[in-house]
Amino acid sequence: MVSTVDRGGIFRRKPVEETADETDQGLSRSLGLWQLTAIGVGGIIGAGIFALAGAVANETAGPAVLVSFLIAGLASAAAALSYAEFAGMIPKAGSAYTYGYAVLGEVVGWFIGWDLLLEYTAIVAVVAIGISGYFGFLVGQLGVDLPAWMLGAPGTGDGHRVDLFAVLLCLLIAFLLTLGIRTAARFETVVVGVKVAVVLLVIVVGFFHVRTANYSPFFPFGLGGAFTGAATVFFAVFGYDAMSTAAEESRDSRRHMPKAIVWSLVISMALYVLATLVLTGMQNYRDIDPESGFSSAFASVGLSGLASVIAVGAIIGILTVMFTFMLGVTRVWFSMSRDGLLPAWFAKVHPVRRVPTRVTWIVGVASALIAGFLPIRQAAELTNIGILLAFVVVCVAVIVLRYRSPDTPRTFRLPGMPVVPALGVIFSIWLISFLDHVTWLRFAVWFLLGGLIYACYGYRRSALAGRADPPADGPGR
Repeated sequence: MVSTVDRGGIFRRKPVEETADETDQGLSRSLGLWQLTAIGVGGIIGAGIFALAGAVANETAGPAVLVSFLIAGLASAAAALSYAEFAGMIPKAGSAYTYGYAVLGEVVGWFIGWDLLLEYTAIVAVVAIGISGYFGFLVGQLGVDLPAWMLGAPGTGDGHRVDLFAVLLCLLIAFLLTLGIRTAARFETVVVGVKVAVVLLVIVVGFFHVRTANYSPFFPFGLGGAFTGAATVFFAVFGYDAMSTAAEESRDSRRHMPKAIVWSLVISMALYVLATLVLTGMQNYRDIDPESGFSSAFASVGLSGLASVIAVGAIIGILTVMFTFMLGVTRVWFSMSRDGLLPAWFAKVHPVRRVPTRVTWIVGVASALIAGFLPIRQAAELTNIGILLAFVVVCVAVIVLRYRSPDTPRTFRLPGMPVVPALGVIFSIWLISFLDHVTWLRFAVWFLLGGLIYACYGYRRSALAGRADPPADGPGR
């Protein structure tokens, strides 16, 4: 058992058994298994189908977008099983931040947490932009002309100044999350049901309009295009990690969280595979609309009425992705602040609703600014590198803890140890290599800013600073 807090400097670790007691500091346990699964499915299925699938098929992979999703899904599955083992051990908010802190040390936890603050916020913005694209399609179908200045970020079209609808969506989700986790989870569960119904409608109806000629050539951009597409769509095949940040709000996190992680990924990948087959079979990849792929595909075969239904379903359904990741970033921020690495002011929860309203509104405004002023592809690429690094940390940490503390109680044991988590590390690093230099530059700037804040504030203000005796096998073991 990991039972001491050590004085290993930046590698001091938080004891696993301490984490079970922190729920009493504010958050309310209200979520059951199916609510957790709905949050996971809500986080995974969304912009990946309704927005990015079309963009990657049109610009990067062609019909091989299916392969892109499968590659990303395999990498994600290895990480998902690692998350599931941790989720059964540590019923605490924070996800990868918490796991890294408990096993690999404070500085690792800090940088992963710091990364997730940016990555999750950017994902919320990406999804808002995706919904906005469907909103524009729907409005056009109704014959309404909106002012060009409000229809997209600068550089995405003539006269575009801000994606106003995306901005408003980010603020709306922030408002819903401040109402309390029970109310917000009910909303999420209902809307996830609507979204899955829309995806099934797309698959069933679209199947009858598939033309196999559209699958040729299957790799128009080469095999490298499919790999590059996998790096781009990767954020569409996780969501369970953000869902795991709600561990302190689950009624029985140790039993329910691992099941919810596995079920949400299995359900989502099955729907992704079928949906991408339909999309690239209905319309030649060159003609797929990068912003509203399925609506344009159905309109191309004379089903404009159904295209409008899909657009409405996409607008409603993708809201769940925004919900899951905004929930995730606020819980990571809450956890880091409670641990003293960021000011405790951020960890303050509403006295009645028991949710961190301060950080929720800050994230809402930040995501609104990204959504309003960045094109979808730039925002999407901004999300992936930090998430992939978080996956590396979780996969490494689950191996380390299995061998360091084999007798620690686990309600779920990852199969194929250490091969499966090692594959998760390899896949994640491999996908990182396909991201462009601009993505690396943005990440480096954020990384350096995080290092400065940790050195000047977090290291000295940490709740673990100077607390306990070093462990028997030495600091930072």
